[in-house]
Amino acid sequence: MTTSNSTILGLNAYHGDSSAALLVNGQLVHAVEEERFNRIKHWAGLPALAAQHCLESAGVASVGHVAVSRDPKAHLFSKFAHLAKRPAHWPHATGRAKNSIRITQVLEDLQAAGVSAAQGSRLHYIEHHRAHLASAFFASPFERAAVISIDGFGDFSSSMWGVGAGNHMEIHGRVGFPHSLGLFYTAFTQFLGFLKYGDEYKMMGLGAYGEPRFVSEVRDVVRTRDGQIELNLDYFRHHDEGVEMSWEGGEPNLGRVFSQKLIDVFGPPREPRAEITERHRDIAASAQKVLEENYFALLNDVQRRTKEKTVCLAGGVALNCVANGMIFEQTDFRDFYVQPAAHDAGTSIGAALYVHHQVLGQPRGYVMRHVYYGSQYTDQEIERTLEAAGVQYTRLAEPSLLAQTARQIADGKIVGWFQGAMEFGPRALGDRSILADPRRKDMKDILNSRIKYREPFRPFCPSILAEKTGEYFETDYPSPFMVTAYKIRPEQQERIPAVTHADGTGRLQTVERDVNPRYWNLIAEFERISGVPVLLNTSFNENEPIVNTPAEALDCFLRTRMDVLAMGSFLLLKAENESFSGSRACVEGARA
Repeated sequence: MTTSNSTILGLNAYHGDSSAALLVNGQLVHAVEEERFNRIKHWAGLPALAAQHCLESAGVASVGHVAVSRDPKAHLFSKFAHLAKRPAHWPHATGRAKNSIRITQVLEDLQAAGVSAAQGSRLHYIEHHRAHLASAFFASPFERAAVISIDGFGDFSSSMWGVGAGNHMEIHGRVGFPHSLGLFYTAFTQFLGFLKYGDEYKMMGLGAYGEPRFVSEVRDVVRTRDGQIELNLDYFRHHDEGVEMSWEGGEPNLGRVFSQKLIDVFGPPREPRAEITERHRDIAASAQKVLEENYFALLNDVQRRTKEKTVCLAGGVALNCVANGMIFEQTDFRDFYVQPAAHDAGTSIGAALYVHHQVLGQPRGYVMRHVYYGSQYTDQEIERTLEAAGVQYTRLAEPSLLAQTARQIADGKIVGWFQGAMEFGPRALGDRSILADPRRKDMKDILNSRIKYREPFRPFCPSILAEKTGEYFETDYPSPFMVTAYKIRPEQQERIPAVTHADGTGRLQTVERDVNPRYWNLIAEFERISGVPVLLNTSFNENEPIVNTPAEALDCFLRTRMDVLAMGSFLLLKAENESFSGSRACVEGARA
């Protein structure tokens, strides 16, 4: 029987990518981002819907502990000392103070939002980067490892590192405000006209098309030595003027972080949606190169200090898959684990794990091998949605579903794939995915023009049968979460051009049969037809959060030029449902 004392609700609250995670007897049973319910990307605020979903799905009526991945008291003296010298920061500090107060009221806010299971819970404040570190180490398969977290800022720190052993972590160092490798990358992301919260991955993708001819200039902006990241603050305004932020609900917003000096050195910033020139591509390549230099400088410093050969990574910078793909080449680490939700959403998992192990002293017995912790729907629920919408569909046994879906992909069709439990984190990994044939050179342009409507320089990712990784990639090391980019073997690049990026890499997902058998079997069936054990995989959405419900999947299928929808045991063909295309009436009826 589950008791309240054995349950821990982890929250990333009043911060970007708000999320909830539920730990029961040390096992993660559910985790989901609030954006998947309210449909606002990167939503910042109280994750009440996510928390309620986790609790209801697990049948938990009360929780013993609530762990929030923020600590308003962390580094309080440093905060006051900084503010005392900078009166210009006081208006921004007032907003931060209000946000901190909301963190202290999280139990009351949950109850006011109808999450009654939190009543009487013991509340824990877990420092931001400690939650990041816990999300990586305590979820990893390693008994001992160096642990490193790198992002923008959280609780007045931008990085933290130490060593994890068993059920305990020791912190050995941190980088405090105002220095930040994540903020360095954000500054150039904004400079290149990508202004939305979380747009850093766009600059990473663009960098592959440029030459790093501005490296010497960019090196003047940031450096790392003796485990400390140091910004040249002349290029920034966050430490002096302050930067506008909004975390109180809705899509988060971060004001401009770079100063006039960045413009003086690199020229005028690119306006959003303006043409991308050679200069922009080269600045992106240069910023990526300098990020890698500093990333590996920090990793190597930690490795030398700890003498560990294994590392666990988290924080937004740890989602830089290009850099992660070079860890073996650029460091002495021989094993690594990157938290699949390394960004701030993953801190809800980390806060819960931190309390379970570090606070309560419980032994470890959980490894995060997959991310399928979200909503899932039965065939009966899916069929009710289809019937209410009035669409044409066919119900198939699994062998037929896989065979017909793989054949459609091999014939050049674009397939929406809605199966099992929704993924937690930023990547669709075979349960809420759009799938296509990686052999077609034109497939990237087709997807962008017909469905995704996004920048043409952004890559699409390969899902590959795990046991075939070494045949297609120069690095044969598991990458189940799309957090690493490996070089594709030259002789294979022409076979899978749609998932080969401009630099010859692919941000891969290695699919293991025992982790996601239906997806593995689909790829295996595609290999039987085509001879290629790879599918192009991108998230099931169109400029929105990844679809959560059958109605949302059907909506996306009908309003885009997708060809096929495989949802549960049901197969829908666009050719049989053309009358519904572009109309949301049937979907609204299904939701009613």
